[in-house]
Amino acid sequence: MTETQIIIIVAAGAIAAIIVGIGIFSARSERNLIEERLGRYDQENYQSFLETPESEKEEEKKPSALSAAVNDILTNRPIGQKWRRQLARADIKLTVAEYAAMHVLVMAGFFAASYFVIFSGQLVTSILAGFVGFFAPRIYVARATSKRLIKFEEQLPDTLSLWVNALRSGYSVLQSMEAIARDSPEPTATEFRRVVQEVQLGIDMDDALEHLLNRVESEDLDLVVTAVNIQREVGGNLAEILEVIGSTIRERIKLKGEIRVLTSQGRITGYLISFLPIGLALFLNAANPSYMGQMFESRLCGWPMIGAGLALIGIGTAVIQKIIDIEM
Repeated sequence: MTETQIIIIVAAGAIAAIIVGIGIFSARSERNLIEERLGRYDQENYQSFLETPESEKEEEKKPSALSAAVNDILTNRPIGQKWRRQLARADIKLTVAEYAAMHVLVMAGFFAASYFVIFSGQLVTSILAGFVGFFAPRIYVARATSKRLIKFEEQLPDTLSLWVNALRSGYSVLQSMEAIARDSPEPTATEFRRVVQEVQLGIDMDDALEHLLNRVESEDLDLVVTAVNIQREVGGNLAEILEVIGSTIRERIKLKGEIRVLTSQGRITGYLISFLPIGLALFLNAANPSYMGQMFESRLCGWPMIGAGLALIGIGTAVIQKIIDIEM
């Protein structure tokens, strides 16, 4: 065993010890003080205006002291607050400390798999694999957030229809939102349930709706929240307002679908430009390691070529994404 391999094994062991200490596999969900109170309120004291079936209580494990300390340190920093917002928007039940530890774990896993299995000792390629692994959790969270947002926006017209029907049936605004929380599919039900819980805890309706808008960054939802806030201040028929907004949002969703179809070719082209050169390099390295190995071993020629290639791939991908990103 070479000295480099020993160093790598020791580093991997140290990383594993840190991860175990943080307790990445603990079942504690991502909650601050208000969210913890909301969780207890949901499980113990939540009284529905409508007849709601009693939910099952899930037993939570307490996090370790190290995990709590690291989480408190990261949460008070701008990067930690940004991660908290991203995890909340994706509805992923992880603390900031667990999310940070996941970056380290996935990076170490990508590096180890590349060094010991895929590329068999090629340090430069393994470092690149570790770099990709570091951003893998962020890519996963971004995709989960995007899918959840698209799902919420597709359900929004039906949500507004249910809201309008509840208002015309004689329910108040809060009772109507509770009906939405009961009868709507996910993720709409979860988001409106949290709004109702916050209002029942004493938070102002405007602030609760603002929290909803922070968790779900949607222009259509922003329009709905603005309409509700204006109606609360100046009055008016909220049912008619929401009905008009619902019709507008249906047309916007239809137009977005048409745009998505028309730009599908550009998206596929961007994927090909991004992943085809990388996939081809991996295939050539597996088929003929001595041929591709010269690219990674040559620091004067091979490394600059790899860097220039990755930079050009990134620029091409960014340009294509800018072209197909049509604002409405």
